[in-house]
Amino acid sequence: MLADPVAVEVADGHPLGGRSAMGLSAFYYALVLLVCGMLGANVIHSQVDNALGYLHTDFGPFRRRTPVRHTSRVRTLGISTALMLGLSVVMGSLVEATTVGLLDMDASHLGLLWLYSVGTIAVVGVSGLALLAAFGTPGMLVSTIVFIAMAVPSSGATVPLEALPGFFRTLSEFEPLRQLTGGLRSLLYFDAQAEAGLARAWASMGLALAGALAFGFGATRLYDRRGLHRIPQPAEDGPDGPRTPAAAPAGQDPATPAPAGV
Repeated sequence: MLADPVAVEVADGHPLGGRSAMGLSAFYYALVLLVCGMLGANVIHSQVDNALGYLHTDFGPFRRRTPVRHTSRVRTLGISTALMLGLSVVMGSLVEATTVGLLDMDASHLGLLWLYSVGTIAVVGVSGLALLAAFGTPGMLVSTIVFIAMAVPSSGATVPLEALPGFFRTLSEFEPLRQLTGGLRSLLYFDAQAEAGLARAWASMGLALAGALAFGFGATRLYDRRGLHRIPQPAEDGPDGPRTPAAAPAGQDPATPAPAGV
């Protein structure tokens, strides 16, 4: 006892299972949810445009384009948002079934994990749709920068936040991947304790959803009020019926303006 009076025993405070990717399963799962939300937003945006006649659809060597259906930007975003909410239920269920059921990832609180997965995909998808509605095609690039390029380095999942440059530590305060990873760590490793990051994740998702809806519908409402339609609408009908060009006098070219006084 005098030669070696202290016995040191090293043990994990929260032991991880053998199928937790050495503590990285939360990061990988969060990244999959993030990508699913972005892909879902892009697919729904393009399919709604196809249904409204703004884009054509290619089936192998064949091309189909439906007649243009003039509708407001606000209504278009509302339809896309409703479709995204439905798709998030399907995608969230498939992600959990694949990772937990097929790949046998260590996970507990499966009901909460499913709800968290669906909510994450819905929030990311609605945010992506808002960016696409406000910026158009460049919205895809903006989504990639916000959700991937700036989110992955600032997530703190592979490199501790204390070891990151100050710029990325600042981004980690609001970038989504850090919040999502923290919530999943709580669900997968810390018995779904709110103080372990789950409460912050839910609060961040709520704020992000409210901000995305306000930004998306605010921008589209502004475009509609200013008459910035995606495709110019036909001229409105007059009081006596549809407006048609007046018939030109006999022998006169319709493209040539009539002389003054005629």
